[in-house]
Amino acid sequence: MSTRIDHYPTEEIAGWKVRPGRVIPYGPTLVNGGVNFSIFSSVASACSLLLFDKDSGEALPEISLPASFRIGDVWAVTVFELDPERFTYGFRIEGPNDPKAGHRCDPEAILLDPRARAITGRDRWGATPDHGDPYPYRALLVPEDFDWRGDQAPDIAACDLVIYEMHVRGFTRHPSSAANHAGTYAGLVECIPHLLKLGINCVELLPVFEFDEFEQSRPNPLTGSINLNYWGYSTVGFFAPKAGYAATGSAGMQCDEFKTMVRALHAAGIEVILDVVFNHTCEGDHRGPSISFRGLDNKTYYMLTPEGYYYNFSGCGNSLNCNHPVVRSMVLECLRYWVSEYHIDGFRFDAAAILGRDPWGGPMKNPPLLESAAADPVLKKCKLIAEAWDAGGLYLLGNFPNYGRFAEWNGKFRDEVREFLRGEPACAGNLATRLVGSPDLYELSGRGPLASVNFITCHDGFTLRDLVSYNIKHNEANDEGNRDGNDDNRSWNCGIEGDSDDPDITALRLRQTKNALLALFVARGTPMLLMGDEMGRSQGGNNNAYCHDSEMNWLDWSLTRRESDLLSFTRGVIALRHAHAVLRLPSHPRGDRPGSLGFPEISWHGCQPWQPDWASRLVALVFAAETASGPDVVYFAWNSAHLPTWLTLPALPEGWNWTLEANTAQQAHEDVFPPGQGPALDGKPFLLGARSAILLSPKIDA
Repeated sequence: MSTRIDHYPTEEIAGWKVRPGRVIPYGPTLVNGGVNFSIFSSVASACSLLLFDKDSGEALPEISLPASFRIGDVWAVTVFELDPERFTYGFRIEGPNDPKAGHRCDPEAILLDPRARAITGRDRWGATPDHGDPYPYRALLVPEDFDWRGDQAPDIAACDLVIYEMHVRGFTRHPSSAANHAGTYAGLVECIPHLLKLGINCVELLPVFEFDEFEQSRPNPLTGSINLNYWGYSTVGFFAPKAGYAATGSAGMQCDEFKTMVRALHAAGIEVILDVVFNHTCEGDHRGPSISFRGLDNKTYYMLTPEGYYYNFSGCGNSLNCNHPVVRSMVLECLRYWVSEYHIDGFRFDAAAILGRDPWGGPMKNPPLLESAAADPVLKKCKLIAEAWDAGGLYLLGNFPNYGRFAEWNGKFRDEVREFLRGEPACAGNLATRLVGSPDLYELSGRGPLASVNFITCHDGFTLRDLVSYNIKHNEANDEGNRDGNDDNRSWNCGIEGDSDDPDITALRLRQTKNALLALFVARGTPMLLMGDEMGRSQGGNNNAYCHDSEMNWLDWSLTRRESDLLSFTRGVIALRHAHAVLRLPSHPRGDRPGSLGFPEISWHGCQPWQPDWASRLVALVFAAETASGPDVVYFAWNSAHLPTWLTLPALPEGWNWTLEANTAQQAHEDVFPPGQGPALDGKPFLLGARSAILLSPKIDA
């Protein structure tokens, strides 16, 4: 058999054996006998490939690509006899430097490949970088030889999801975690049993694309430590997992460690959603560094004003030009790559309203990127979740271009549950709307409750413990004069600001926390729980802890003992959600459709059955449905007033009695019961405690 001639070099440049490369796919590709490199730039007049020894960092002879190695706006070269595990690489681009015209090429800059599969330079979290390094982020090649051992996605229906928003490092970094590989992907695997006991079947990971924790780092005179880019919402490389989150990052094995984590989560029946940041990059505004996109093709990759400055709809200095065909293609390719190569189950898109803007910042009626992502066959089974607003004021909650695919973080659920929780008057109707899946936002457009990701807290804001412990933010430790962070927290400190040893205050805060959790897991839609809320994690009132790699953000695992009451309650209410299909139905309930046991799908009540009082601080409802296992009916009541109230419960058919499943006014071991094992009520009026909530279900007499 003859050997293909295109496996051989056609010429030699700077001592390297090369041939014109294949322009597709972009990025690095292993080929027979070498590596193919392909890079886009519509403005480059010249392009060079720079190679470095991986171990020493020494620059190897630079490969200046002839014009014949360019097809259209793509430069490509195949380099032979190149050991993919022994080098790093970058690019040098010559082209116009005319900021007013939108061009910022710099032939002195060594540029990172936007499609780098792994990146070195920040291999060990927190290791002080060499700020004088002209090429601080170097691209690596990654062998695609991981053994998935038959891994398959759990493919959990959206109605059955319980999402846990978490930070990879913060989950196990605290010494109390006892993880052998604290703060890493491997450490997360060690703590999967906690997620399973809690009832979690989906984790939503804060950004894991490569970022620089030292971006805009600065000494903090108030804490004596260094403020870091802890959250990671500032991407360096979209195709590369964060090396500093890997126990093996210094060995260049972060990709395999990440995949091992996903495989272990899937084996436990837990899906993986990534929080992705396509709205901006780490290059900032016109004062920022030229790391990759700016030097390659600034005008293509970013939204620019007519004067050549950066539109800043992200609040982070620039806005990625996502609906430009080239950028759109890169984003879609990135999503497909993480699904196919890393077996990711879904994505939460940060500040997703930007993804619907045109190159001049205007909102588009039919954004090509969002339509393409929704219809993409590789992404067909992915969960797609939008944060449906941005820092430029575009607020699309309920109106996000969804194409029948995108769910939304429901900010109204967060705000209106908080208002009811703190006892605001005339909020009962708003809460009722949120509990049934926010039909005011989604029903008219034909979307059901699963369009709503319900949450009360998330990484961005107070934790649940702080929500009931602070009236105002306390972000002094950020060293920004407490000016950063949201002032609209809709919180209540239960009488004392911050920590308290008063037993009445601590008991009320615990009850308020349980009220919030019970409402979250009763409501139609997909619930999302913030890491640590199940055990009372506090940030000391800081509602913008983006810069603290410290115990402020780390999960203190000793709370599993000190807050065992709350942890047990959280496990219990999640178990009740899993047990009651009526809480997880994908349609908005209607009062004019039959449910079960004589109740319609939804009925509203007050102190007396069928008599809701929307001017009060009481909401009471019955969800009812016939399911494959028989009648599924629950009664939920929440009293946010400071006084108890008597309830006459709705009548059940003969032979049925209400049983107690949860009562936040009760002490541990009596506040929540396993499904079907709660005590039967005697049919008399029920005293619902002040600022407390209950969940009941009917049971037929034995």
